[in-house]
Amino acid sequence: MMKRIGLAALMALTAAPALAQTPPATLGARYVPAPWWMQDPVIASTGQVRVEITANRAGFGASFQSVERSVVEASRKAADQVRALSQALAAYGVDAVRVETSLTTRPLYDQYRDENGVLRDNVRADKIERYQADASVSLAIRDMAVLERVYATVVASQPNSISRVSFSLEPENAWVSRLAAEAVKDARARAVAAAGNAGATLGAVRVIDPTGRACQTDVLAGWPSYQASTGAQTTVDSVSVTGSRVQGRASAPPPPPPPAPAPSEANIEAARLALQPPLRQLTDSACVVYSLN
Repeated sequence: MMKRIGLAALMALTAAPALAQTPPATLGARYVPAPWWMQDPVIASTGQVRVEITANRAGFGASFQSVERSVVEASRKAADQVRALSQALAAYGVDAVRVETSLTTRPLYDQYRDENGVLRDNVRADKIERYQADASVSLAIRDMAVLERVYATVVASQPNSISRVSFSLEPENAWVSRLAAEAVKDARARAVAAAGNAGATLGAVRVIDPTGRACQTDVLAGWPSYQASTGAQTTVDSVSVTGSRVQGRASAPPPPPPPAPAPSEANIEAARLALQPPLRQLTDSACVVYSLN
C-alpha cells in the first residue's frame, strides 16, 4: 500500500510542470478564460500623448569628381578636395559634426557605335582612355547651432553635387520618461471621465502596462490573442571614416601634391542659407486597468 501511495505522489509531482505549461484554452476556441484582472468589474483605459519637438539631427552629403589619364592622379585630385573640406569640418568638433568619407575610381573606356548606331563602351584593358575618381562626404550634424555654417562650408568647397538636407529626431531620455509618465496620467483622466459617465467610481489599480498590450486583449478571439507591439529605441551612433581606392598599373609614386586650400571665410559667409529644423512628433501610450466601485 505504501508503494502505491508513493508512486501516485511521484506521478503527481512529475505531471505538475506539464500541467503548468498547458494553455488556458484550446487554440481556435470561441471562448477563452478572461485574464485574472477581469474576474471583477474593471475599466481598461489607454492613455495617449504626443508632443512636437524640433528635430535635433540633420544629415546631407557631397561628392567630388576628378577625371585624369592616370588612376593615381585622378584619385589624388579627388582626395585633395575631400581632405581640405575634412580639415575645415574638423574645426567644429566630432560632437557637433561627424564625417564619413569614401573614395572610388573607375576606368572610362573608348566608345564606338554599333551597327544600330548605339554608342557603346569598348570594355578592354587597352582601350582605357581616362580614370574617374569619385570622392564623397557624408555628414551627420548633431548640433543644430552649426548646421547653416557647416552647410555653407561644404558649398564653399565647390563639390560637384550636394544632396538634400534631411532632418530627424533622436529624443533624449528625459523626454521619453516624461511622455511615459504623461501617458499614465492621461489614462487615469480618461478612466475617471468614463467611470463618472457610467455612474461608477474608480477603485484600485489592477494593471499598469506601459506597452499598452493589456488594453488590446480580445478575450473572444481565441488563445493567444495578444497583439505584438514595438517600443522606441535610443541609439548612439559612432564615428565611421572609411576609404577605398582602386589602383592601376604599378608605377613610381608621384611626389606629394601641395595641400588644397580650405574654403575661405568670405566664401563660407557668401554661401550661408537659412536652414530651419522642422518639428517632429513624438508619441507614447500606456494601459492602466482599474477596478470599479
